[in-house]
Order: sequence, then structure tokens, then C-alpha cells
Amino acid sequence: MNSDFIVFGQPLLEQEEIDEVVDSLKKAWIGTGPKVHAFEKQFCEYKDAPFASAVGSCTAGLFLALKALDIGPGDEVITTAMTFVATVNSIMHTGATPVLADIDPVTWNIDPTEIERKITKRTKAILPVHFAGRPCEMDEIMSLAEKYNLHVIEDCAHAVETVYKGKRAGTFGDFGAFSFYATKNITTGEGGMIISNDENKIDRIKKLALHGLSSDAWSRFSDEGYKHYSCEEPGFKYNMMDIQAAIGIHQLNKIERFYARRREIWHRYMNELQGLPALLPAPVSNDRLNRHALHLFQLVLTTDSNISRDDFLMAMTESGIGVGVHYIDITRHQFYREKFNPDSLRNAIEFGSNTVSIPMSPKLTDLQVDRIIDTTKKLLTK
Repeated sequence: MNSDFIVFGQPLLEQEEIDEVVDSLKKAWIGTGPKVHAFEKQFCEYKDAPFASAVGSCTAGLFLALKALDIGPGDEVITTAMTFVATVNSIMHTGATPVLADIDPVTWNIDPTEIERKITKRTKAILPVHFAGRPCEMDEIMSLAEKYNLHVIEDCAHAVETVYKGKRAGTFGDFGAFSFYATKNITTGEGGMIISNDENKIDRIKKLALHGLSSDAWSRFSDEGYKHYSCEEPGFKYNMMDIQAAIGIHQLNKIERFYARRREIWHRYMNELQGLPALLPAPVSNDRLNRHALHLFQLVLTTDSNISRDDFLMAMTESGIGVGVHYIDITRHQFYREKFNPDSLRNAIEFGSNTVSIPMSPKLTDLQVDRIIDTTKKLLTK
């Protein structure tokens, strides 16, 4: 890869992360151990949540949350048509049926009115996604959950910093699931976290994440003395390693600095990309009570653009700028084409057909941001 190429979503990793990983390697405790437990505690403090379980990915977390709620065959789970396929895959793997609701054309988040239209006697849960870091309308979603006696699992893959009316994303429903994938606002390379206000539910998540065993390896082999274990139910292998947590501990310490840099870039994009044949994100209200996590910055090419979305993606890449699509709607994926009726998902389909994400990372330099803005303007006004 050309050294001048701007990698999309490249994480900012510094010496503290490197030193902590080396420390884990030197101590030879690289599986689930003291650093995972420290990271869980640190994340709870940041999210104002009492209980957490670190897992191998947000996808694993969503699946385990559904399993912990005993959701399975015969049940329906309503989620957004505008999300990464992992959200829907997680529902499918439980044996339950995913039901797609359309998005609001302004916020690009799941529309609560569309959620209510999709509720049936088989509906057991709502799985909202805080898309791009913008908080969903959680008051309305939680009112629906109470009205119809439904569980709520928040997909917070984009929303570590997100706040809605003074309350942190992930703390509204039964569970909040977070991602620390390489492109996320903070990273552990791969990894995720589940939070909950219910200790019993988190205890079950921890067991399901490690074969259904009654205690993890750290508890069995630490200097507290050997502890016998028993398989209490057939579980999975979805635990986080100390090597991953070693990175996460320091990434979380830097989250506000990273956020401040992304906010600077966000404001530059909003100010300097006005007037192009493309929709920009709706204005955000970042104050003490509300916060958009600013995970993605997306343009939606309009019909008067002189270039197609895919040609724009190719031209940006040829100019040395990595870009993304977040996302094509779920009905466009080969596996799901025959499973959903797209007629009620027009906003998601329109958005997914024309959206493009430009780089948004605290690692970006001012000169790189200049290049991204200049190239975007040149291509869209050519």
C-alpha cells in the first residue's frame, strides 16, 4: 500500500498500548485474566453501569444477549434495515426471526413509528442501533417496550460516547453491546463489551461466553487457589483475551482526547462540504445531556450529482483516500434478498444506495483532512 494512502478508520495506537501488551506477553497471562477484569471495571465506570462482561466481539455480545433472554425459534426481534449484517445475523443464529423496520430519513436511525407497525404477538425484543453514533429516540422505544412487554438490546457498536437526554447509550434496555473493532472509536483490535443493570443476566453472559462454565480460567488458576468448575449449560467460546484488554485499558483513558479530535474534523467537514450535490448528516446537539459519538461521517449523493456513488468510491480510492459504505440495506445482501419485503423499507434502501463514508479518525492530520475535503469537492463538482 502506498505510504500516502489514507486508510479508512485507522486507529490511533500509542506507546502506552504497546507497553501494556508487552507486559501481558512477559507475564505470560494472555487469555482472560486480570486485565480483562480491570477493563470491565473501567468500562462500567465510564458508562455508569454496574455490570459488564468483555467478549470477543460486539456480534458475539448481541448473540449472547439474545440467548441470555431465552430468545429463539418462534420469536421475532425487530431491528433496523440500515445496519451491518452482524446485527441481523446474531438474531438468525438464535433461531429467532429478524423483522426489519425502516429508518427516519433525517436521522438515519430506526423509526419508532415503524417499529410499532412491525410488532406482532411473536415479537419478543427490539434491537435498536445507534447508527453512526447518533442516539436513537430511546424514550419512544422504551415506551413501546413497556407497552408491549418487550426486551430491549441496544446495538452500541458505534456509540461508546453516545448520550441521550443525560443517560449513556447501552443503559436503557436489558443489555447494551459495544464494539472495539479496529475501526471503532476505541479499539482492542477485535473485541466487545456487554453491559447491564442486572447482575444475574451478566453472570449468565459470562458463563455462556466461556463454554457455560461456572468459573473462568482466571478464577481457577489464580493465586487464590484452584477452583473446580462445572458446565452449567452448553455455552460458546466468546471471551476476551488480556492482550486485547491491554489495548482497551489505555484506549478508554484517551477517549475524550480522541473524541475532541474527531469533533474538530466533523466540524470542518460540515463547514467545508456544504453546497455539494450531497446530503450531509443532520445537525447534532452535543451538550451535557446529548452526545453524538461522531463515529462515521457520511455523504448521501443526490440525484443531481454528476457522479454515481460507486464511481465516487473508486475515484476516491484512486486518489489515495480510503472510503466506506455504511451500509447497503439488509435486503440487498444475497442471503437476505428473499427473506424480507423491501416495500416498507424505502428510506433505508434509498439511503443505502447512495451513501458513502469518508475517513473519520483521530489519527488524521490536518493535511490529510485538507486532502479529503479538496478531493471530495473536486469529484462532486467536476
